[in-house]
Amino acid sequence: MISSDIIRGHLDAIILRLIIEKDRYGYEISKEIGERTKNTFEIKEATLYAVFQRLEKNEYIVSYSGQITHGRKRKYYKITEQGRAFYDEKIGEWEETKRIIDLLMEGKDEKN
Repeated sequence: MISSDIIRGHLDAIILRLIIEKDRYGYEISKEIGERTKNTFEIKEATLYAVFQRLEKNEYIVSYSGQITHGRKRKYYKITEQGRAFYDEKIGEWEETKRIIDLLMEGKDEKN
């Protein structure tokens, strides 16, 4: 399992990426993360819903009720235009972070 500390700062962008693909509900997102990482990273339910609350508060996503399963309506999440802009910003940050870490971890000199 990968350390959650490494991923924690990128959870907002990861969740937004999955919602950009299609509107999703919580369990579906959790399951998708597990599948895409071959279960090397699992998001805890409390963490996932904390991310949803933060993204909704910042108006990056909106929620709506969907189909009823097991006697309850599913809560789906949809990205907003503000959310897309925030995601694009986070992707730029991620690219720069990867570049810097590669330079430092691989011992590369940017001048070469």
